[in-house]
Amino acid sequence: MAVGTAGDESGNEQSGAAPTARRMMLGAQLRRLREAAEISRVDAGYAIRGSESKMSRLELGRVSFKERDIADLLTMYGVSDPAERETYIDMAKRSYEPGWWRRDADVIPSWFNNYIGLEESASRIQSYEHQFVPGLLQTEDYARAIVRHGLLDLDNDEIDRRVALRTRRQKMLAGPDAPQLWVVIDESVLHRPIGGHKVLADQLDALLELTKSPRISLQILTYNHTHNAAGGAFTMLRFADRALPTVVYVEHLTGALYLERLDDMEAYSRALDRLAVDAQTPDESRQLLAKVRAEI
Repeated sequence: MAVGTAGDESGNEQSGAAPTARRMMLGAQLRRLREAAEISRVDAGYAIRGSESKMSRLELGRVSFKERDIADLLTMYGVSDPAERETYIDMAKRSYEPGWWRRDADVIPSWFNNYIGLEESASRIQSYEHQFVPGLLQTEDYARAIVRHGLLDLDNDEIDRRVALRTRRQKMLAGPDAPQLWVVIDESVLHRPIGGHKVLADQLDALLELTKSPRISLQILTYNHTHNAAGGAFTMLRFADRALPTVVYVEHLTGALYLERLDDMEAYSRALDRLAVDAQTPDESRQLLAKVRAEI
């Protein structure tokens, strides 16, 4: 992927759900309350001086909540218990809290902010990459080479900050609530000498070490298989909290798509299933990694 998941981030860790995930959870719960009260989005939007479109964005967690709007909606939905109302209001307040990466927002593409929030809240991350080692598995030197090559106008400080941000993202893989990470990469990635042969060799060593983790699964799609993900690299994020929908993230040159529709999920789920079958098993992939590494 071009900028985001291939690497360009920084910040301090913060426990709990990310702001994006909080908005999505609150939006999903408000949608259930509205539907239980048999109130349309049009009427709900009117009650908070907005439109049906605004209500849709609120319920999808794509925009921030105003406490007054939450209070008005709860009243409309018949939620009168003070403790229950306070729970929702508190969720709205916490959704305003900036993510740990916000202090470096000037070096993060605006369309990538939401991805970081979703990524650190995910319980399972599934990814296919055909150009680079995925960002969560990159060494610093490998990431720096990608940033230098892709963004020629950056100075050294900006490059360092982008690499530092991506490195901090990786820390979640070692935490107590680390997600299950399942990655399929194209075999060509193992031979592409990004940063030079020394950098690539160190990156392959890092991959061999990372695959010892029971929470990380790496499969390699060899040259004798054509992938069915014709659109290119993508990542699917799944969440333990059922209030959060599965999200597919697809990055392109100037932005990214966040897909949540059921038919999109089904198509990408089938693509992942096919990749899992076509790619080498995790054990076979480790053997191939070791073989390629020995030849460098």
